[in-house]
Amino acid sequence: MAKFHLNDDTELVNSIREGLKKTGGYCPCRLARTEENRCICKEFREQLEDPNFHGSCHCGLYVKD
Repeated sequence: MAKFHLNDDTELVNSIREGLKKTGGYCPCRLARTEENRCICKEFREQLEDPNFHGSCHCGLYVKD
C-alpha cells in the first residue's frame, strides 16, 4: 500500500477528527452513512492503489505521498 500521512494543517485535522467523532467514524464531508464512507473511505483507498495519484482524500484528513 502507498504511503500516506495526516495533513500538515493541524487545525483542519482537529476539525475533521471532531466530525468523525460526531458521525461515528463516517466521513463528515459525506451525507450518506455507508461503509464506503467510513474513514478511511473507499474512494481514498482506491486512490492509494493508483500509482499516479498524489494528493489528499476527499475531506483533506490524509495526504498520499
